[in-house]
Amino acid sequence: MARILITSGPTRQYLDPVRYLSNASSGTMGKCLAAAAIAAGHEVVVVSGPVSVDYPPQASVVRVVSTEEMLAAAKTEFIKCDGLIGAAAPCDYRPVEVADHKIKKSGEVLMLKLVETEDVVATLGKQKRSDQWTIGFALETDDARFRAIGKLQRKNCNLVVLNGVSAIDSNFNEIEIIDQLGGTVHQSSGPKSEIAASIIQTADRLLMSVN
Repeated sequence: MARILITSGPTRQYLDPVRYLSNASSGTMGKCLAAAAIAAGHEVVVVSGPVSVDYPPQASVVRVVSTEEMLAAAKTEFIKCDGLIGAAAPCDYRPVEVADHKIKKSGEVLMLKLVETEDVVATLGKQKRSDQWTIGFALETDDARFRAIGKLQRKNCNLVVLNGVSAIDSNFNEIEIIDQLGGTVHQSSGPKSEIAASIIQTADRLLMSVN
């Protein structure tokens, strides 16, 4: 049995007390991964952004809002885990300044200055021990496979799960799992519950059996 950290859902980067940057990630994939891992006999910790899905009651769930909070929580939990599945879609940018009051409409063009947030999977990939593994997700719109392999290498992942934008806020997904040599170790399409089970099975076969 392994102890698996799963990041799930979106994060929010507030512009003012009301408005924020985010994306349409629903947390469904993270929920399905947690259920599949538990069904396979593993212990699961979920670090989740704001979602409306319900995670399995057997999972330990840490709720966060921002990318910074997700990274901090993931760092704390990853130390106690055997592996990470980074299924979350953290917001990649945050405003340089956050207004302390609601920004009023003025009729003028509103200019936002944004900076990149720290990458959760990449940070944990750099910090992982020799007995730990990480699986990243790559959602791409063009040059998908090339970009996915680049992410795998840049984030020091053992495997990367490539999927497309059709997976966002959907119960279905189509994936390709790519290893560090750039080879395809699994392909499947269907309901996210079945996709999640296939990801856990692949991790069991290639990663957990050798740790």
